[in-house]
Amino acid sequence: MSDEHVPYYQIIIEHGEHNVSAYCPDLPGCVATGKDDAECCLNMSDAIAFHLDGLKEDKDFEGV
Repeated sequence: MSDEHVPYYQIIIEHGEHNVSAYCPDLPGCVATGKDDAECCLNMSDAIAFHLDGLKEDKDFEGV
């Protein structure tokens, strides 16, 4: 286990007719979809990590 602080972000999950989607209100533009809740949450975890990496690379990350 790492001593690095791992931030937690609230996500909103919406169920559509044929899929599930999610977004993170604290990270505008950070969205994901999946065939079910589990896949959507897994994809959202990847999306958040990718989004934060982009913010860090752009020097726009201030402990979001």
